[in-house]
Amino acid sequence: MMSESGNIIQIPIEEEVKTSYLNYAMSVIVSRALPDVRDGLKPVHRRLLFAMEELGLRNNAPTKKSARITGDAMGKYHPHGDLSLYDALVRMAQDFSLRYPLVQGQGNFGSIDGDPPAASRYTEAKLSKIGEEMLADLDKETVDFVPNYDESLKEPSVLPSAIPNLLINGSSGIAVGMATNMPPHNLREVAQAIEAYIENPDISIDDLMNYVKGPDFPTGGIIYGMQGIRDAYATGRGRLTVRGRFIIETMKSGREQIVFTEIPYALNKTTLVTRIAELVRDKQIDGISDLRDESDRDGIRIVLELKKGAITKIVLNQLFIHTPLQSTFGVINLALVNGAPKCLNLKELITYYVQHRFEVVTRRSQYELKKAEERAHILRGLVIALQNIDEVVAIIKASRNVDTAKTNLRERFGLSDAQAQAIVDMRLGRLTSLETEKLLAELKETEARIEYLRALLADSAAIHAVIKKEIHELAEKYGDERRTEIVPNQVEQINIEDLIKPEEMVILISNKGFIKRISVNQYRSQGRGGKGSNSTSLLEDDFLQQLFIANTHDYLLFISSWGKAYWLKALEIPEASRQARGSHIRSLLAISQDEEITAVVDFSDFSDKQYILMGTLKGVVKKVATKEFANAKTRGIIGISLDDGDRLVSAILTGGTDEVMLISRKGLALRMQESQVRQMGRTARGVRGLTLQEEDELAAMLRVDSEESMLIITQNGYGKRVKYDLFTPHSRGTRGQIIYEPDESSGEVIKAITVREEDEVMVITSMGKTIKLNVSAVRQMGKAARGVRIVNIDPPDLVIGMDKIVQQVELEGSAPNLVPELK
Repeated sequence: MMSESGNIIQIPIEEEVKTSYLNYAMSVIVSRALPDVRDGLKPVHRRLLFAMEELGLRNNAPTKKSARITGDAMGKYHPHGDLSLYDALVRMAQDFSLRYPLVQGQGNFGSIDGDPPAASRYTEAKLSKIGEEMLADLDKETVDFVPNYDESLKEPSVLPSAIPNLLINGSSGIAVGMATNMPPHNLREVAQAIEAYIENPDISIDDLMNYVKGPDFPTGGIIYGMQGIRDAYATGRGRLTVRGRFIIETMKSGREQIVFTEIPYALNKTTLVTRIAELVRDKQIDGISDLRDESDRDGIRIVLELKKGAITKIVLNQLFIHTPLQSTFGVINLALVNGAPKCLNLKELITYYVQHRFEVVTRRSQYELKKAEERAHILRGLVIALQNIDEVVAIIKASRNVDTAKTNLRERFGLSDAQAQAIVDMRLGRLTSLETEKLLAELKETEARIEYLRALLADSAAIHAVIKKEIHELAEKYGDERRTEIVPNQVEQINIEDLIKPEEMVILISNKGFIKRISVNQYRSQGRGGKGSNSTSLLEDDFLQQLFIANTHDYLLFISSWGKAYWLKALEIPEASRQARGSHIRSLLAISQDEEITAVVDFSDFSDKQYILMGTLKGVVKKVATKEFANAKTRGIIGISLDDGDRLVSAILTGGTDEVMLISRKGLALRMQESQVRQMGRTARGVRGLTLQEEDELAAMLRVDSEESMLIITQNGYGKRVKYDLFTPHSRGTRGQIIYEPDESSGEVIKAITVREEDEVMVITSMGKTIKLNVSAVRQMGKAARGVRIVNIDPPDLVIGMDKIVQQVELEGSAPNLVPELK
């Protein structure tokens, strides 16, 4: 670095960089990016408003070209780019950017769609009515004036700001190492809080929040939760969750449409609509058939027409999680206090505003007192002259010139130079008696004003009363109703389940452990005896081992050959096409290498009123409350202790007082009371349910429903329907009664399920073929009947599974558990 004398001074570069950077940072912070706590303005906005005042662009005056305004401000006070000046001017005129615009624009000043404003040579502007309040009393020495950039002119260091601009319009800006992001508020609420503070300077922030409910954005919307607001008001920092406002309309076709009438603050509407369209196209949002922007001068109207059958709540949750229709507004109440940045709470913001107004009112009163005293002094001289008018006229007539006349008047009546000047300047028309009375009345009024101003300046409480009265009048004049609704409850976290439509899924599990889910809608009904269709693509030595139907929001409890229990939500199982192999179950559950899943049951919730009744190959049964499995998840916990050589065959959901039917592969069936099996812990072995013959095994376990019947199917595809009423209850541990007599052509009983006449069932073979058929196609038969062929299979293919497809009427009956609440 070189000194003034021309000598080179050696200094470490890090010191020079540090000093230069700090100087630059402070310049940006103080002179560009952060608002002043007193008037809530950055220098560019303050200079623009002052330039408009100098141009006489009051609200009752004609507008002038924006280029003229920005040119004046740039040439006189703000030597920066005209584009930055024009952008600042435009923002002060946008009713979607400022809660109370300070500038009234004429022409295209941009739109909420992100449309840019017209060039400054085309638009015109002037101060709005409330904008004039920012400059009120500026000519009464209320604020300090400082030299402009070249010291050729003077500009105000701050505006009088009769309105609490920083609170009602907010501010945003990025400085070096810090930023401000202050939300706007409602003028009436802020005014009430200011009045309450003036009445009680020790008022708490919680009490101030009784008046200032929260931010009030110009675009409306809904703020969820009070914690973010409370944090912002208590510490100066907080996070607000804001959502757009919507209504649900029903069209003539009976379908619904979602109409958003308000969107979060500072959100570009065109960008929002484009984003929604992209998400619909990419199928990240499902259920929307048409998207239209019907917004006009009457307000925002974004219409999302839903597909038939789409669930409105799910579509809304998808919109809120994937689009800015739910946004977070991060509050940072950073402003300049005495030239230094400070993060302010609500009370501090009000305090600094009141202090500023106290100084403005004080200086205004001092100015008015000085002017009133000067005027009273002149009036007293004029009154003396009128009371001695003949002598005054004679003195003036006898004087050689004006200076001599003023000297003679001062000497004769003891007047000041200003009073003598006023007398010699007085017109003859003021000598009438009416004019004399006016002078006396004006003098009396001025003296009363002087007395009031002196009393005011001597009493700080009186000055605060003036501030209170003025802010109340401003609130009455410019205040309006709140636009942003505040919901006290915090918006609930959107769960992935809320984004997935409840629907019936076919869950397929192969012998080698591949699992997938397929929508039931991908299958078509066939007649009895149909050949079926391929439902999955398997390895040569693999075959499908299990099939069942579950809702996407159900819990699926997996019980393994080791007696361990795991659970997943059905929606957590990867969905795949009918031809895909699926995902290996080991990628979803933490099961061991030689452990396999042998039973699966689905239910809607963990409870101590519902039970899992398990049945093993050797006829052992066990009852455990579903709540015992709540901690199982994917790591697994013990569900049942098994004897050597035994494994789990079936597990069903029961209510504790049901009747169950145990059916063996050799065709024996035992109807028994579930209450005969006591509730046990997870690690218990269980008790004997069905006494089996040698080489017989348990094939199925059903919950008895007298209004339904059993559908039985054998290895080779034969089956029949049998009524429960044909079987009488027996004690636990007995052999039961005959339900089917297997032979070589039919094969042993492989599966039995409970069905109704209107049900549909899914049958699957070891080679991966499936058939979906109506139960009504299989007729009712007696206990010993051989049945009919349900599915034609070619050896060595065998039937390995069958399950019922839940009917839509059952879904609607359990809607509260299946349809998520709107978050």
